[in-house]
Amino acid sequence: MSKLFEIALPSFLRRVLKAYALKAQIRAIGCSLSRKGRSRNWLLSANFEQLETIIQFIHQSEEPSWQWLAKHLSEHKTNLSHQELVNIAAKQPGISINQLMAKTDCTIAEARLVIDELEDL
Repeated sequence: MSKLFEIALPSFLRRVLKAYALKAQIRAIGCSLSRKGRSRNWLLSANFEQLETIIQFIHQSEEPSWQWLAKHLSEHKTNLSHQELVNIAAKQPGISINQLMAKTDCTIAEARLVIDELEDL
């Protein structure tokens, strides 16, 4: 099972235009998006693959006000465990060390260890 990220989105609705469309797409991807109490802050709960899908959707949409969210989410999808890196690499046979590093922001040593482990299977 993939790690669940819980990411605070401060002033979410004030930062984005067309928030209804963005919220609908985030929920359609399968993520949980909820308001924290009565504040203007929101909380996003998603796994690694869902974060990637949201970031890709935002980049394809080219909505300028959504780009901060893509950057914010990219910063939070780091610090994956070894097993999570193995799971991500196993879902993409033939992934290179550089591709794994770009996708997960892991170190070269971590990527080599994961690739070596998968090749031995």
